[in-house]
Amino acid sequence: MNIELLQTSLTYLLAACIGAFLWAPLLTKLLYKYKITRRGDFDYTLRGEKQSKVGTPIMGGLLVVITVAVITLLFNWDRKFTYVPMGVMSIAALLGAADDLMNIFGIQRHLRSFHQTLTLIKVHRHWYTRIWYILTLPWVAFRRAVRVLGSKPGRGIFVHEKLLLQFLAGAVAAWWVYFKLGESWHSIWMPFDGQVSLGLWIIPLIIFFVMFTANAVNIADGLDGLAGGSLIITFSALTLICWIEGRTAFAPLNATVVGALIAYTYFNIKPARFQMGDVGSLGLGALLAMNAIAIDRIMLLPFLGFIFYLEAITVIIQVFSRRLLGKRVFKMAPIHHHFELAGWSEEKIVMRFWIIHGFMVFVGLWVAFYK
Repeated sequence: MNIELLQTSLTYLLAACIGAFLWAPLLTKLLYKYKITRRGDFDYTLRGEKQSKVGTPIMGGLLVVITVAVITLLFNWDRKFTYVPMGVMSIAALLGAADDLMNIFGIQRHLRSFHQTLTLIKVHRHWYTRIWYILTLPWVAFRRAVRVLGSKPGRGIFVHEKLLLQFLAGAVAAWWVYFKLGESWHSIWMPFDGQVSLGLWIIPLIIFFVMFTANAVNIADGLDGLAGGSLIITFSALTLICWIEGRTAFAPLNATVVGALIAYTYFNIKPARFQMGDVGSLGLGALLAMNAIAIDRIMLLPFLGFIFYLEAITVIIQVFSRRLLGKRVFKMAPIHHHFELAGWSEEKIVMRFWIIHGFMVFVGLWVAFYK
Protein backbone atom coordinates (compact mmCIF):
# COMPACT_ATOMS: atom_id res chain seq x y z
CA MET A 1 0.00 0.00 0.00
CA ASN A 2 1.16 3.53 -0.76
CA ILE A 3 1.31 4.99 2.74
CA GLU A 4 2.73 8.27 1.46
CA LEU A 5 -0.31 8.80 -0.80
CA LEU A 6 -2.62 8.03 2.13
CA GLN A 7 -0.79 10.56 4.32
CA THR A 8 -0.98 13.15 1.55
CA SER A 9 -4.70 12.55 1.06
CA LEU A 10 -5.39 12.84 4.80
CA THR A 11 -3.38 16.07 4.87
CA TYR A 12 -5.62 17.51 2.14
CA LEU A 13 -8.72 16.31 4.00
CA LEU A 14 -7.65 17.97 7.24
CA ALA A 15 -6.57 21.17 5.51
CA ALA A 16 -9.87 21.45 3.64
CA CYS A 17 -11.91 20.72 6.77
CA ILE A 18 -10.05 23.25 8.94
CA GLY A 19 -10.00 25.86 6.18
CA ALA A 20 -13.74 25.49 5.54
CA PHE A 21 -14.52 25.75 9.26
CA LEU A 22 -12.44 28.92 9.51
CA TRP A 23 -14.21 30.83 6.74
CA ALA A 24 -17.72 29.43 7.26
CA PRO A 25 -18.70 32.31 9.60
CA LEU A 26 -17.67 34.83 6.92
CA LEU A 27 -19.78 33.04 4.31
CA THR A 28 -22.77 32.94 6.66
CA LYS A 29 -22.42 36.64 7.38
CA LEU A 30 -22.27 37.51 3.67
CA LEU A 31 -25.31 35.38 2.85
CA TYR A 32 -27.33 37.09 5.59
CA LYS A 33 -26.03 40.54 4.65
CA TYR A 34 -27.10 40.24 1.02
CA LYS A 35 -30.32 38.39 1.95
CA ILE A 36 -29.45 35.26 -0.02
CA THR A 37 -32.01 33.29 1.95
CA ARG A 38 -34.94 30.98 1.39
CA ARG A 39 -38.18 32.71 0.54
CA GLY A 40 -41.65 31.34 1.15
CA ASP A 41 -43.31 33.05 -1.81
CA PHE A 42 -42.17 30.58 -4.49
CA ASP A 43 -40.83 27.53 -2.64
CA TYR A 44 -43.66 24.98 -2.57
CA THR A 45 -41.78 22.71 -0.12
CA LEU A 46 -41.94 25.29 2.70
CA ARG A 47 -45.21 24.19 4.21
CA GLY A 48 -46.32 23.43 7.76
CA GLU A 49 -43.47 23.17 10.24
CA LYS A 50 -40.97 23.76 7.41
CA GLN A 51 -42.02 27.41 7.42
CA SER A 52 -39.32 27.77 10.07
CA LYS A 53 -36.75 27.38 7.27
CA VAL A 54 -37.82 30.64 5.65
CA GLY A 55 -34.89 33.02 6.03
CA THR A 56 -32.21 30.31 6.12
CA PRO A 57 -29.28 31.25 3.88
CA ILE A 58 -28.83 29.22 0.71
CA MET A 59 -25.73 28.92 -1.47
CA GLY A 60 -23.91 27.34 1.49
CA GLY A 61 -22.44 24.95 -1.07
CA LEU A 62 -19.98 27.73 -1.86
CA LEU A 63 -18.17 26.61 1.30
CA VAL A 64 -17.30 23.32 -0.42
CA VAL A 65 -16.93 24.53 -4.01
CA ILE A 66 -14.60 27.43 -3.20
CA THR A 67 -12.55 25.49 -0.63
CA VAL A 68 -12.00 22.60 -3.05
CA ALA A 69 -11.22 24.93 -5.97
CA VAL A 70 -8.69 27.03 -4.03
CA ILE A 71 -6.83 24.09 -2.47
CA THR A 72 -6.72 22.22 -5.77
CA LEU A 73 -5.56 25.30 -7.68
CA LEU A 74 -2.79 26.05 -5.19
CA PHE A 75 -1.54 22.58 -4.28
CA ASN A 76 -2.97 19.86 -6.55
CA TRP A 77 -3.16 21.46 -9.99
CA ASP A 78 -2.42 18.96 -12.75
CA ARG A 79 -2.86 19.94 -16.41
CA LYS A 80 -3.52 16.34 -17.38
CA PHE A 81 -5.90 15.31 -14.62
CA THR A 82 -7.40 17.82 -12.16
CA TYR A 83 -7.95 20.90 -14.30
CA VAL A 84 -10.87 19.50 -16.31
CA PRO A 85 -12.78 18.16 -13.26
CA MET A 86 -12.37 21.60 -11.71
CA GLY A 87 -13.59 23.22 -14.91
CA VAL A 88 -16.67 20.99 -15.10
CA MET A 89 -17.43 21.62 -11.43
CA SER A 90 -17.08 25.36 -12.00
CA ILE A 91 -19.44 25.40 -14.99
CA ALA A 92 -22.09 23.47 -13.07
CA ALA A 93 -21.59 25.58 -9.93
CA LEU A 94 -21.92 28.84 -11.88
CA LEU A 95 -25.14 27.55 -13.41
CA GLY A 96 -26.41 26.69 -9.94
CA ALA A 97 -25.39 30.08 -8.55
CA ALA A 98 -27.26 31.87 -11.32
CA ASP A 99 -30.36 29.78 -10.62
CA ASP A 100 -30.15 30.43 -6.86
CA LEU A 101 -29.81 34.19 -7.32
CA MET A 102 -32.51 34.45 -9.98
CA ASN A 103 -34.94 32.52 -7.79
CA ILE A 104 -34.39 35.07 -5.03
CA PHE A 105 -33.92 38.36 -6.85
CA GLY A 106 -35.22 37.65 -10.35
CA ILE A 107 -38.48 38.69 -11.92
CA GLN A 108 -41.23 36.38 -13.13
CA ARG A 109 -40.28 34.76 -16.43
CA HIS A 110 -42.63 33.38 -19.05
CA LEU A 111 -42.26 30.99 -21.95
CA ARG A 112 -44.14 31.46 -25.18
CA SER A 113 -46.31 28.41 -25.72
CA PHE A 114 -46.26 26.20 -28.82
CA HIS A 115 -49.78 27.38 -29.69
CA GLN A 116 -48.76 31.05 -29.38
CA THR A 117 -45.82 30.44 -31.70
CA LEU A 118 -48.10 28.85 -34.30
CA THR A 119 -50.37 31.88 -34.07
CA LEU A 120 -47.45 34.25 -34.57
CA ILE A 121 -46.37 32.29 -37.63
CA LYS A 122 -49.80 32.95 -39.15
CA VAL A 123 -50.36 36.58 -38.17
CA HIS A 124 -46.98 38.30 -37.78
CA ARG A 125 -46.65 41.09 -40.32
CA HIS A 126 -42.94 40.56 -41.08
CA TRP A 127 -42.23 37.58 -43.32
CA TYR A 128 -38.66 37.18 -42.04
CA THR A 129 -39.94 36.98 -38.44
CA ARG A 130 -42.42 34.31 -39.47
CA ILE A 131 -39.58 32.33 -41.03
CA TRP A 132 -37.63 32.67 -37.79
CA TYR A 133 -40.58 31.33 -35.80
CA ILE A 134 -40.88 28.39 -38.18
CA LEU A 135 -37.18 27.55 -37.91
CA THR A 136 -37.27 27.73 -34.10
CA LEU A 137 -40.51 25.76 -33.74
CA PRO A 138 -38.71 22.49 -32.80
CA TRP A 139 -36.82 24.39 -30.08
CA VAL A 140 -40.10 25.80 -28.74
CA ALA A 141 -41.56 22.29 -28.69
CA PHE A 142 -38.50 20.96 -26.85
CA ARG A 143 -38.45 23.63 -24.16
CA ARG A 144 -42.17 23.24 -23.51
CA ALA A 145 -41.83 19.44 -23.34
CA VAL A 146 -39.01 19.45 -20.77
CA ARG A 147 -40.67 22.12 -18.65
CA VAL A 148 -42.69 19.40 -16.90
CA LEU A 149 -39.43 18.33 -15.21
CA GLY A 150 -38.96 21.73 -13.57
CA SER A 151 -39.82 22.06 -9.89
CA LYS A 152 -39.55 25.85 -9.64
CA PRO A 153 -40.70 27.45 -12.88
CA GLY A 154 -41.04 31.21 -13.06
CA ARG A 155 -38.01 33.07 -11.69
CA GLY A 156 -35.01 30.82 -12.03
CA ILE A 157 -33.27 29.27 -14.99
CA PHE A 158 -35.68 27.17 -17.03
CA VAL A 159 -35.11 23.44 -17.41
CA HIS A 160 -34.15 23.66 -21.08
CA GLU A 161 -31.52 26.30 -20.23
CA LYS A 162 -30.12 24.13 -17.45
CA LEU A 163 -29.96 21.11 -19.72
CA LEU A 164 -28.06 23.05 -22.39
CA LEU A 165 -25.42 24.30 -19.94
CA GLN A 166 -25.13 20.89 -18.31
CA PHE A 167 -24.71 19.40 -21.76
CA LEU A 168 -21.83 21.85 -22.26
CA ALA A 169 -20.19 20.65 -19.02
CA GLY A 170 -20.65 17.03 -20.08
CA ALA A 171 -19.27 17.79 -23.54
CA VAL A 172 -16.13 19.30 -21.99
CA ALA A 173 -15.68 16.12 -19.96
CA ALA A 174 -16.23 13.90 -23.00
CA TRP A 175 -13.81 15.96 -25.13
CA TRP A 176 -11.15 15.64 -22.42
CA VAL A 177 -11.51 11.87 -22.10
CA TYR A 178 -11.79 11.06 -25.80
CA PHE A 179 -9.36 13.51 -27.39
CA LYS A 180 -6.86 14.36 -24.63
CA LEU A 181 -6.34 11.17 -22.62
CA GLY A 182 -5.66 8.86 -25.55
CA GLU A 183 -7.11 5.70 -27.09
CA SER A 184 -6.71 3.69 -23.90
CA TRP A 185 -9.56 5.78 -22.47
CA HIS A 186 -11.98 4.84 -25.26
CA SER A 187 -12.98 1.76 -23.28
CA ILE A 188 -14.63 1.55 -19.87
CA TRP A 189 -14.23 -0.79 -16.94
CA MET A 190 -17.16 -3.16 -16.49
CA PRO A 191 -17.72 -4.99 -13.20
CA PHE A 192 -16.69 -8.65 -13.42
CA ASP A 193 -15.88 -8.28 -17.13
CA GLY A 194 -12.79 -6.09 -17.46
CA GLN A 195 -12.52 -3.44 -20.17
CA VAL A 196 -15.14 -2.95 -22.88
CA SER A 197 -14.27 -0.79 -25.89
CA LEU A 198 -16.92 1.81 -26.75
CA GLY A 199 -15.16 4.04 -29.25
CA LEU A 200 -17.21 7.15 -29.99
CA TRP A 201 -20.10 5.83 -27.89
CA ILE A 202 -18.16 6.81 -24.79
CA ILE A 203 -18.92 10.48 -25.58
CA PRO A 204 -22.74 10.36 -25.10
CA LEU A 205 -22.25 8.02 -22.12
CA ILE A 206 -20.04 10.56 -20.35
CA ILE A 207 -22.37 13.45 -21.18
CA PHE A 208 -25.34 11.48 -19.82
CA PHE A 209 -23.66 10.60 -16.52
CA VAL A 210 -22.42 14.15 -15.92
CA MET A 211 -25.87 15.62 -16.58
CA PHE A 212 -27.83 12.95 -14.71
CA THR A 213 -25.56 12.88 -11.65
CA ALA A 214 -25.52 16.68 -11.30
CA ASN A 215 -29.31 16.79 -11.42
CA ALA A 216 -29.65 13.79 -9.11
CA VAL A 217 -27.61 15.44 -6.35
CA ASN A 218 -29.57 18.64 -6.90
CA ILE A 219 -32.88 16.80 -6.47
CA ALA A 220 -31.70 15.04 -3.30
CA ASP A 221 -30.72 18.31 -1.63
CA GLY A 222 -34.09 18.78 0.05
CA LEU A 223 -33.56 17.92 3.72
CA ASP A 224 -31.01 19.26 6.17
CA GLY A 225 -27.92 17.07 6.14
CA LEU A 226 -29.12 14.63 3.48
CA ALA A 227 -26.96 15.64 0.53
CA GLY A 228 -23.93 16.62 2.61
CA GLY A 229 -23.77 13.40 4.63
CA SER A 230 -24.40 11.21 1.59
CA LEU A 231 -21.70 13.00 -0.40
CA ILE A 232 -19.20 12.48 2.44
CA ILE A 233 -19.80 8.72 2.18
CA THR A 234 -19.48 8.78 -1.62
CA PHE A 235 -16.34 10.88 -1.87
CA SER A 236 -14.74 8.87 0.96
CA ALA A 237 -15.28 5.74 -1.11
CA LEU A 238 -13.77 7.45 -4.16
CA THR A 239 -10.77 8.46 -2.03
CA LEU A 240 -10.31 4.86 -0.91
CA ILE A 241 -10.50 3.55 -4.48
CA CYS A 242 -8.00 6.17 -5.68
CA TRP A 243 -5.60 5.41 -2.83
CA ILE A 244 -5.64 1.66 -3.42
CA GLU A 245 -5.16 2.15 -7.17
CA GLY A 246 -2.42 4.75 -6.69
CA ARG A 247 -4.22 7.68 -8.32
CA THR A 248 -1.87 10.37 -7.08
CA ALA A 249 -3.92 13.34 -8.32
CA PHE A 250 -7.42 12.09 -7.57
CA ALA A 251 -6.94 10.61 -4.10
CA PRO A 252 -6.03 14.07 -2.68
CA LEU A 253 -8.78 15.74 -4.75
CA ASN A 254 -11.50 13.47 -3.38
CA ALA A 255 -10.09 13.76 0.12
CA THR A 256 -10.25 17.56 -0.22
CA VAL A 257 -13.94 17.30 -1.06
CA VAL A 258 -14.55 15.07 1.98
CA GLY A 259 -12.83 17.56 4.30
CA ALA A 260 -14.83 20.51 2.99
CA LEU A 261 -18.06 18.49 3.17
CA ILE A 262 -17.44 17.61 6.82
CA ALA A 263 -17.39 21.32 7.66
CA TYR A 264 -20.42 22.04 5.48
CA THR A 265 -22.48 19.20 6.95
CA TYR A 266 -21.62 20.31 10.48
CA PHE A 267 -23.41 23.59 9.76
CA ASN A 268 -26.15 21.93 7.67
CA ILE A 269 -27.43 19.49 10.31
CA LYS A 270 -30.95 20.47 11.42
CA PRO A 271 -31.54 23.26 12.23
CA ALA A 272 -29.28 24.28 9.36
CA ARG A 273 -27.16 27.43 9.56
CA PHE A 274 -27.20 27.43 5.76
CA GLN A 275 -28.25 25.13 2.93
CA MET A 276 -26.32 23.90 -0.10
CA GLY A 277 -28.31 25.52 -2.88
CA ASP A 278 -27.96 24.69 -6.56
CA VAL A 279 -24.45 26.14 -6.59
CA GLY A 280 -23.25 23.29 -4.39
CA SER A 281 -25.50 20.43 -5.48
CA LEU A 282 -24.98 20.91 -9.22
CA GLY A 283 -21.25 21.59 -8.83
CA LEU A 284 -20.57 18.61 -6.57
CA GLY A 285 -22.83 16.31 -8.58
CA ALA A 286 -20.87 17.13 -11.73
CA LEU A 287 -17.57 16.67 -9.87
CA LEU A 288 -18.72 13.29 -8.55
CA ALA A 289 -19.43 12.09 -12.08
CA MET A 290 -16.16 13.54 -13.39
CA ASN A 291 -14.02 11.88 -10.73
CA ALA A 292 -15.65 8.49 -11.33
CA ILE A 293 -15.09 8.93 -15.07
CA ALA A 294 -11.48 10.02 -14.58
CA ILE A 295 -10.56 6.88 -12.62
CA ASP A 296 -12.47 4.67 -15.09
CA ARG A 297 -15.18 3.69 -12.62
CA ILE A 298 -18.16 5.28 -14.36
CA MET A 299 -20.19 2.07 -14.00
CA LEU A 300 -19.92 2.32 -10.22
CA LEU A 301 -21.94 5.55 -10.18
CA PRO A 302 -25.30 3.81 -9.59
CA PHE A 303 -23.75 2.41 -6.37
CA LEU A 304 -21.65 5.40 -5.30
CA GLY A 305 -24.50 7.80 -6.05
CA PHE A 306 -27.29 5.42 -5.05
CA ILE A 307 -29.48 7.71 -2.93
CA PHE A 308 -29.13 10.54 -5.46
CA TYR A 309 -30.10 8.29 -8.37
CA LEU A 310 -33.02 6.89 -6.37
CA GLU A 311 -34.33 10.39 -5.70
CA ALA A 312 -34.01 11.38 -9.37
CA ILE A 313 -35.70 8.20 -10.60
CA THR A 314 -38.69 8.77 -8.30
CA VAL A 315 -39.15 12.22 -9.85
CA ILE A 316 -39.07 10.73 -13.36
CA ILE A 317 -41.57 8.03 -12.36
CA GLN A 318 -43.87 10.61 -10.78
CA VAL A 319 -43.79 12.92 -13.81
CA PHE A 320 -44.54 10.19 -16.33
CA SER A 321 -47.18 8.59 -14.12
CA ARG A 322 -49.03 11.88 -13.75
CA ARG A 323 -48.76 12.76 -17.43
CA LEU A 324 -49.57 9.33 -18.88
CA LEU A 325 -51.78 7.71 -16.24
CA GLY A 326 -53.18 10.76 -14.49
CA LYS A 327 -52.24 9.58 -11.02
CA ARG A 328 -49.38 9.79 -8.54
CA VAL A 329 -47.14 6.89 -7.58
CA PHE A 330 -45.77 8.80 -4.57
CA LYS A 331 -47.46 11.28 -2.25
CA MET A 332 -44.83 13.75 -3.45
CA ALA A 333 -41.57 13.39 -5.34
CA PRO A 334 -38.66 13.15 -4.79
CA ILE A 335 -39.13 10.26 -2.41
CA HIS A 336 -37.92 12.03 0.74
CA HIS A 337 -41.03 14.23 0.51
CA HIS A 338 -43.15 11.08 0.21
CA PHE A 339 -41.88 9.89 3.58
CA GLU A 340 -42.36 13.34 5.08
CA LEU A 341 -46.03 13.26 4.10
CA ALA A 342 -46.23 9.72 5.50
CA GLY A 343 -45.34 11.16 8.91
CA TRP A 344 -41.62 10.47 9.15
CA SER A 345 -39.53 13.16 10.83
CA GLU A 346 -36.81 14.90 8.85
CA GLU A 347 -34.10 13.44 11.07
CA LYS A 348 -35.47 9.89 10.65
CA ILE A 349 -35.50 10.17 6.86
CA VAL A 350 -31.98 11.61 6.70
CA MET A 351 -30.45 9.01 9.04
CA ARG A 352 -32.11 6.07 7.28
CA PHE A 353 -31.16 7.41 3.86
CA TRP A 354 -27.55 7.76 5.05
CA ILE A 355 -27.57 4.11 6.19
CA ILE A 356 -29.12 2.84 2.96
CA HIS A 357 -26.74 4.94 0.88
CA GLY A 358 -23.75 3.79 2.92
CA PHE A 359 -24.69 0.14 2.43
CA MET A 360 -24.97 0.58 -1.33
CA VAL A 361 -21.63 2.39 -1.44
CA PHE A 362 -20.07 -0.60 0.37
CA VAL A 363 -21.64 -2.84 -2.29
CA GLY A 364 -19.99 -0.58 -4.88
CA LEU A 365 -16.61 -0.98 -3.16
CA TRP A 366 -17.05 -4.76 -3.13
CA VAL A 367 -17.79 -4.67 -6.85
CA ALA A 368 -14.85 -2.35 -7.51
CA PHE A 369 -12.31 -4.70 -5.89
CA TYR A 370 -13.91 -8.06 -6.69
CA LYS A 371 -11.59 -10.27 -8.69
